[in-house]
Order: sequence, then structure tokens, then C-alpha cells
Amino acid sequence: MTDLLSSPTADDTSTLDPATTAAPARSHWTGVAAEDEIAHWSAVASEVAAVLARDVLERDRRGDDPTTELDPLRSSGLVTLLDPASLGGGGAHWQTAFRVVRILARADGSLAQLLLYHYVNVANIATSAPASERERFYRRTIEGRWLWGDSVNPVDPDLRLTPDDAGGFRLNGLKRFSTGVSSGDRALVNAVVDSGDREGDVIAFVIDAHAPGVAHLGDWDALGQRQSASGSVRFTDVRVEPTDVLGALDGEPFSTLITAAIQLGFGNLYLGLAEGAIAAAREITVARPNAWFLSDAERYAEDPFVRRLYGDLVSRTAAVEALADRVGALFDVETAKGDGVTAESRGALAIEIAKVKVVSSDLATDATSRVFEATGSSSTRSSVGLDLYWRNARTHSLHDPVDYKKLEVGANFLTGVLQPLSLYT
Repeated sequence: MTDLLSSPTADDTSTLDPATTAAPARSHWTGVAAEDEIAHWSAVASEVAAVLARDVLERDRRGDDPTTELDPLRSSGLVTLLDPASLGGGGAHWQTAFRVVRILARADGSLAQLLLYHYVNVANIATSAPASERERFYRRTIEGRWLWGDSVNPVDPDLRLTPDDAGGFRLNGLKRFSTGVSSGDRALVNAVVDSGDREGDVIAFVIDAHAPGVAHLGDWDALGQRQSASGSVRFTDVRVEPTDVLGALDGEPFSTLITAAIQLGFGNLYLGLAEGAIAAAREITVARPNAWFLSDAERYAEDPFVRRLYGDLVSRTAAVEALADRVGALFDVETAKGDGVTAESRGALAIEIAKVKVVSSDLATDATSRVFEATGSSSTRSSVGLDLYWRNARTHSLHDPVDYKKLEVGANFLTGVLQPLSLYT
């Protein structure tokens, strides 16, 4: 089992199994991200974040699906960051992708979420598609700079795939929380086959997000993450070609890293929201004149209670950042094993990810609320927009109950038990 208490560097492969890392059978991801790779893509993400920040409040107030604002994600290369370099992709690692999501979330939580889901959705090529088909899927995605949304929400009844005489299927059903489908180019869909030789199989496939029979219902009306394009989608006799199929979902350990990736992505999303709120609040606080009339300080930035508040939030944020970076490197180590991933090593990694989810979720909801204590009542004006961070954090942190992540960590600590595999674990 991988030692999940170690923190490998780009040159440290001592925790990797040479038999699986020298020529991994399952994917193009090898080793862990080097510092220059992380630095390069972090700089790219910072530039894109600066562009998104210019009108993020205006776009949030409109709450419509993003369109042209997705262009910087495409033109910068961020949408193909994790794809094979040999086919024209960025050839980067997951640790780098998580950092990119975090940086974007500091400016725009909605588009950071869309990019995170895209990374996880496209990764299904490596985890579910046969080796002979991966190049075709990757080439089309890279050349088209496609953004993948998804209709895989497991709390809804499964969509139905009905075999047809041409060797494909017809897709029918409704999926809520289909993030990115209405604004993206392709939709990753999971559905159960309702008849024939494959009856009962759950199949992952990719279709045109705007194909005939795909209806975007536009019913996303949440408190936050208002541009995450997370509305419901209804599928009516949508044609699914045999060439659209990635493969069946069978719970094989390497393929289940997909759900681990999105949970760690959530942790980085929440961390980025906290960092963005603290940075925005600092600007407001430093610019505030005078001080509270009972204070001995001349300005709010010199008030000991204000300084204590920031000292607490900044310190906690630094701790969460360190944990997120450590676990990001561990994720690269596990992914690099390819077919060497085991249920035990994958489960141990999931515990580390749960720790990130617990502390980042708590930090985000707390920090994005408490910053108002330092910025004052004037910072609650709609034109200031400081509320955006709290609304985004509060909305997305309800994706799945963080209390169950605390239970996972506690149960493992006390008895060594691992949670049963699910689409939330």
C-alpha cells in the first residue's frame, strides 16, 4: 500500500512501483508534477482569473449560462491541460490541475467548477475507454477544444439506454444538476441499459451536448455558483452511436479514481473561494478610514481585533493549502500506478482526500462569512460583491454532506475501516 504520510516531490518516485510507473498500462499520467510545470500553469491560470474577475459580478447577477467567457479557458490551453502532450494536449498532472482550479476559484467560482468537472469528465477516456479508442477521443477533444459537461448525478434514477437494431442505443430520461451540459460542447452521460444482452449494465458515453433530443431546461436558480450551468437536462430518444461509448462502469480500482479526483477538486475549489474572499476583504479593510470609536487604533487595519481576525483566517488558510498540495502530489502518485492501483491504496487515498474536504469546506463557509466582521456594513452593498464568495461556498459545499466525510476519517482512524465505494467516495 502507498505510504500516504509521505509527500513525494517531482524527483522522488520511491513510493511508486517501478513495474507500474515505468510504462503504465492505463494512462499517460506518470510521476508527479514538477515545480516548473505547476509554476507555468499557475501563471496561465492567474492571467485567465484576472480576465474573468473583470465582470464576474455582472455575470453572477445575470445568472445565465456562460458562453464567450469560456473562450479564455480554451485559448489559454487550460481545457486541454491534462490531455496527452503527444496528441497536442498540455501533458500536465492532476496536482497542477487542482492548483489551476483553486486559482480560478479566487476570481470566479462558477467557471472554476466548470473547468474542474471538465477535467474529471475527460479523464473518463483514460479510465473507461479501451486503449484502442483513447487516441480518437482525445484527438477530437483536443483539436476541437471541447468543454465536457456531464449528466451523471447519482441521486436521480438512472437514465435509460434502449438498444436499437443499428447496434447503438436510444437515450431517454431526466438528469438534474447536469453541470456544464448547456454551455459545453460534449456531455458525458452514465445510463443503464434497459434490455438486451447488456441489460443492467451502466455505460459511460459521450454525445454532442446540443444533439437532437437534448433539452436544456434552464432551471438552475441557486443562491450561488450561478454561472455553473448546472440545470436539468431531458433526453428524448437521443441517438447514441457505438462509437460514442467509452465503456461500462465496473468499479475497477483505477477507474474509480475519477470520484476521488472530483472530491479533491472540491477541496481546492473551496480553498480558492476562501483565498479570494480574504484577499478582497483585505483591500476593503486597508482602504477603510478611521476606526471604531471605542478603539485606540487610528485605522481599522490597525485595530487589534481586526488583525486577530485576519491572523486566524490567514493561518488556517495556509494550513489547508499545505494539506491540499500534499494530497495533490499523493493523487499523482496513485494515478501513476495505472493497473497497479488497488482497492486498499485507492481507499487510503480517499481518506486523505476526505481530510481536505472537511477542512476546506469548513474554512470556506467560515472565512467567506467572517470577513464581513472586518469590512463593515458598507461591504454588504450589492455593488461591492463580497457576498459572492459566501454564496458560492455555501451553495457548492452542500454537494454532499461534509459530516459524512468526517465520519469516514474518524472511522478509519479508530478502526481502520474504509468507506464502501460510491460516486461520492
